[in-house]
Order: sequence, then structure tokens, then C-alpha cells
Amino acid sequence: MRRLLPVLGVLGSVLMLFALTMLAPLLLSWAVDDGATTIYDESMAITFAAGLVLWLASRPGRRDLAVRDGYLLATLVWLILPTFAALPLLLYIPGLSFTDAYFETMSGLTTTGATVLSGLDALPPSINLWRHELNWLGGMGIIVLAVAILPMLGVGGMQLFKAETPGPMKDAKLTPRIAETAKNLWLVYFAITLACILSLRVVGMDWFDAVCHAFAAMGLGGFSTHDASVGYFDSPAVEAVLIVFMLIAGMNFATHFLAWRGRSLRVYLHDPEAKAFLALVMGSCVAIAGYVWLMGTYESFLTALRHVSFNLVSLATDCGFVSTDYNGWPAFAPLWMLFLSCVSVSSGSTGGGIKMVRTLVTFRQAVRELGRQIHPTAELPVKIGNQVLGNRIVFAVQSFVLVYVTAVVALTFLLLASGLDLTSSLSAIVACINNAGPGLDVVGPAGNFSPLTDYQTWVCTFAMLLGRLELFTLLVLLTPAFWRK
Repeated sequence: MRRLLPVLGVLGSVLMLFALTMLAPLLLSWAVDDGATTIYDESMAITFAAGLVLWLASRPGRRDLAVRDGYLLATLVWLILPTFAALPLLLYIPGLSFTDAYFETMSGLTTTGATVLSGLDALPPSINLWRHELNWLGGMGIIVLAVAILPMLGVGGMQLFKAETPGPMKDAKLTPRIAETAKNLWLVYFAITLACILSLRVVGMDWFDAVCHAFAAMGLGGFSTHDASVGYFDSPAVEAVLIVFMLIAGMNFATHFLAWRGRSLRVYLHDPEAKAFLALVMGSCVAIAGYVWLMGTYESFLTALRHVSFNLVSLATDCGFVSTDYNGWPAFAPLWMLFLSCVSVSSGSTGGGIKMVRTLVTFRQAVRELGRQIHPTAELPVKIGNQVLGNRIVFAVQSFVLVYVTAVVALTFLLLASGLDLTSSLSAIVACINNAGPGLDVVGPAGNFSPLTDYQTWVCTFAMLLGRLELFTLLVLLTPAFWRK
């Protein structure tokens, strides 16, 4: 137990910081008098007190964090924070079970965007703001935020950053100090969020909806203040703005930072992930629009292009906004969109899934193996851009993809065993493990996850956590070697 004290101490610090994030909905509730003010007082007090108790109790065992501590802390943070984030929902919404409240806040913090709530239009503004703030905080990772703050408390952050940051090249640093890196990433994240808010306001959203939907777009979280999601606005201009910012959020924020620091767009031309991501998504928009138009779903190609582009970009970037019920499109279209959610977004983005860099490595390794069938002794390196990848990285990527596919299959069978149909089971797991939001059929874009039983909800909750921590961060805790001294 003593070896866990440093981890619990940092967890306590994170909880105390997290309590302060409830100030935003508290101030809004007080300003508009929406009747929810007291729930934030109570939730903030409980969260801060719990963090303080952990921090004080762990002081005797304080020490520097080891690598394994980073994995444990990352998992504990993502397990514990949704519990305290659920307090405002539990205290305000009558009849809401802990299972559903935890699912909702896990969905928010993991930027999944799947919801069990209905009547969103009638919720107090502060409750909707809280849900969207969770999307925004989860976008870059609450642990990256902690990395920027906790060094001031004498806690190093390299182990946390390596455990939390997605992608196979986790040792790359943008600046010499990890805290400075995290601050720079948050600066870029904040600046682009502000640009998104202003853009949505210009095209007709009120300030509240603009803030909420910008938070959800930049976090690729997909929550909305309306049951009809973005379809509520029925505005091509709103959809166009959100498409642009979802694509931005789907690219590596390190690339955005380097472009900003160098005051040049050339950085994007040298990013193989960004080029492949944009080519795949934009090409799919045109192809699927043509497909659904030819199948008679829409009368004109331009109408098809509008609806396909928004919903395809939303699902491919793992955001989860919806403007129309694509569940009624020919089956190939939504299934292709769901597939894109697995492979499209860049590492270092706010999206989930396998990520484009792993997709590229897997594809090029397959090409190399085909080449070796013809030339067995040839030296055929796997390259991403101008970088030659060592076999260690290639094998690690292959292992990740294998574990990812295994997890999807295993969790789908768990839902099938509960009586849920195949399409709903598979799409729910794919949507949750990719942190993408809506699935198909029962959990499709016209509905939500509320029809699921408690058992099914917990399976999907675990899938969200597993996907957000990129599989190995969580699964390594289940190995006996991790717990040996």
C-alpha cells in the first residue's frame, strides 16, 4: 500500500484542481438563476474534500513517480474523475441512476459523446455547460493539464505525459521541458477553441450554444445542447464551420503548435498523417455523397454532399455530432463512416481509434511483406515520411492493432450475450472504443444509449475507458509483472 501513496497524492491534487473546474457552471447558474446553484456548491465541496484527504494521507510516502506510477495514475484519474463529475447530474436530475450518470460523465471526459440523457433542450444551461466542459477538458486530457500545473507542486510529469499521449512515438518532445510542452499545447488548444466560438457566433449561434458546441467540437466530444444535435440549427453555415474545426481537431496538435511557432503552413505539408487523414476523409465525403445520391436517398448531389460531409466528418473524426438520421441511408454508407472512425484521426489529436499513423505503418508493413514474397533477401524499410521505422515500432503497432481488434470482438460478444442485436452490439462497441459517439440501430443517431440495460451500459463504459487510454495503459495493470517489486 505504501508504494501507492505517491500516486494517491497526485490523484488528490488532480481532484482538487478538478473541483475548481465546477466554478464555470456554478457562476453561470448563479448568473441566469437556473435553479442548480446549490448542486455545484455541494459537488465542489465533496470533490475538493476528497482530494484534500488523499493528498494529506499520502504525504508520508511522497517520492518521485516511476514509469509504472504514470500508467496507474492515468488509469485511476480516468476511473475516479467521472464519479465526481457525475455529482451535479445525480443531485439535479431525479431518477437518474449512478450507472447512467457515470456513463454520461465518462463519455464526456473520454470525449466519446454518447449520451443516455434526453430532454437536453430543457436542461438548465449550467448542466449543459458542465457536460460540454467535460468534453473540452477531456479533449487534450485532464492529465496533460495536470502535467502543466503539478510541477509547481513538486511533481514531475514526464511519466504521465508518456502514459497519456497517443501515438507510437511518445518520446518526442516539442520543448525541452514537459510542463512547457503541455502549456504550449493548451495555448494552441485554447486559441483554436476561441476561434471556433467566434466563428459559430458569426454564422448565427447564440453565445451559449457557440461556447458549448465549440467545446464539443475541439474535444471531438460531440455533446450538444439539443436532442436533435446540430440538426436543430438546420444551417449549412453552422455545419461548414464545425466541419473545419472538427478536421482541425482531428490533426496532431503538435503540428498545430509547430505551425504556429514557425508562422508557416508548410508544417502540414510535411506531416504524412495530416495529408493521409485529409485525403481519406475528404475523398470519402465526395464518394459517399455520390453513392447515396445514386441510390436515391437525396434528390440532388449537392444536398447529399452537404449531409454526407457533415456526418461523415463528424464520425470519422470521432466527434459524434449529428445533423440527420444516417441510419436510414444505404448500409454501406454508415458502415464506411464507422470504419473511418477506427483509422482516420492523427496521433496527438483529440480523437480516438487506431489512429492514422498506425494505419499507415500497418499498411506499409503489409506492402513490405508482399515485396518480400518476391524478393526474400531485399532490404525493404518501413518509412513514414522521411523517417525509417525500426522493427520494434512496427511490431508494437501490429500488437496494438491485434489487441484492438481482439477487444472489439470480445466486447461485442459480451453485448451479444446480453440479447442485443448484432448491428447494435458491434456499432456500440466500435463507437465507444473509438470514442466516436453514436452507433447504429438501437444506439443510432436518432436515439441514444438509454435503451441499454445496466450490464450493457457498463460494458460500453469499459470500452470508452479502454479506448481513451489506448488499450495498453489500462491492460498493463492486469499483468502480474506490473505489481511485482
